[in-house]
Amino acid sequence: MDFMICIGAVGVIFLVLAGVLIAIYNRLVVLRNRVKNAWAQIDVQLKRRYDLIPNLVETVKGYATHESGTFEKVTQARNMAMGAQGAKAQGEAENMLSGALKSLFAVSEAYPDLKANQNFMMLQEELSGTESKIAYSRQFYNDSVMSYNISIETFPNNLLAGMFGFTKEDLFEIEEAAKENPQVKF
Repeated sequence: MDFMICIGAVGVIFLVLAGVLIAIYNRLVVLRNRVKNAWAQIDVQLKRRYDLIPNLVETVKGYATHESGTFEKVTQARNMAMGAQGAKAQGEAENMLSGALKSLFAVSEAYPDLKANQNFMMLQEELSGTESKIAYSRQFYNDSVMSYNISIETFPNNLLAGMFGFTKEDLFEIEEAAKENPQVKF
């Protein structure tokens, strides 16, 4: 009789342990998929941004034909950003594209007729809205990555994560220069 109780206790302990391991594994899968989904949301917004940029460049070109260097930088930065792979490379490429777009908008400041152009204003407003969505998507992605990374690094999850190939994800970070406040001079 004592043998049966001992086997029953071992069986219960085994079932509880198996349940805990299954719950940990399933949570890691959910978090990994949340990170993938968050990255896909960034990708959707970036695609929208990439689609707007050629229209914006063409509109500005009509007014500022001698600013070809700026247009080339924007086009090159856009192409690099579209081809970037992974959060780190994508972040670096997006920072370059943001800088190039700032230059494009600086060019537009010199042309009052351009700033009053309805098409330019609409594109600029749409790009601004897209930038806000990208910022939100980046925040959601980084929050998802943080939860996932914490989960795979904490005990006992780290044991299971290592066995099943769950690896740390990179955050979508901005460069140090972009963190500084812009200086406005009159």
